[in-house]
Amino acid sequence: MAKHLQKELERLKKRILSLGAVVEERVRMSTRALEQRDAKSAENIISTDYEVDEREVEIEEECLKILALHQPVAVDLRFLVAVVKINNDLERIGDEAVNIARCAVLTSRKEPLSDTPDFRVMADKVESMLKKSLDALVNLDLDLAFRILTLDDEVDRMYSAMYDRIKNLIKDHTNRVGSLMNFFLVSRYLERIADHATNIAEEVVYMIEGEIVRHGKWDQ
Repeated sequence: MAKHLQKELERLKKRILSLGAVVEERVRMSTRALEQRDAKSAENIISTDYEVDEREVEIEEECLKILALHQPVAVDLRFLVAVVKINNDLERIGDEAVNIARCAVLTSRKEPLSDTPDFRVMADKVESMLKKSLDALVNLDLDLAFRILTLDDEVDRMYSAMYDRIKNLIKDHTNRVGSLMNFFLVSRYLERIADHATNIAEEVVYMIEGEIVRHGKWDQ
């Protein structure tokens, strides 16, 4: 029975990592679509969102089945609890990628501003956080998971700076408020992705240490 449980847990780990890879790629594609004004790629991200949703449901059902059949304890139980939460965060990240793609479609239909806000640095930071959180999950890397928790503050500062930047642009381009609000929403969606990447890192810590580090508890 124990050997069968371990096989099922290993298969589950592969499935959650596969979903992570898909979501990571969708975030990358959505930010590139925005940057390159590529409505076709953005629309493809939107139309295939169901794939992430279906995987998320399948993984949750698999977790519930393992819990019911094997009633795991200790480390195995922590793993399952963490996977359920990470699974939800990955689905939410997929939703945010769709939101960015929708903004990309809208902005592609408008004439570009001469001083369009540059999201590349913020997007790169967020994409790096997501990649590192998944690397921490793959390798059960506690040090990397804790390092990710410190990166969220950097993204928050970038989000605040982008808010100020767009607010000033609205004053100078009162006829383009709609387009500029789209850019503000993109910065908000990126900030949320960073929050979800942080959640994943926190669950990795819980998985390894059995310690809940949400709400800043880790740095107290």
